[in-house]
Amino acid sequence: MTDLHFPQLSAERPDATGVLATWYAADGDAVAEGQLVAEVQLDKVDAEVLAPASGTIRLLVPEGEEVAQGSRIAEIT
Repeated sequence: MTDLHFPQLSAERPDATGVLATWYAADGDAVAEGQLVAEVQLDKVDAEVLAPASGTIRLLVPEGEEVAQGSRIAEIT
């Protein structure tokens, strides 16, 4: 199993939270390593989240939810 985390986008504010804006993969989808699976936002910064491994993704955080940087948002098995 490989965890997928909300990226650390603000070194100045490591405890800042952002929003999981969009999932590009659905729960249970097969994903490939390097595939775009989500977009996150922190302040005025948008970032893409790529799958760190291939497998089946299990989403742990719904779209629109506020998330702390570094938090686990999905897992790939």
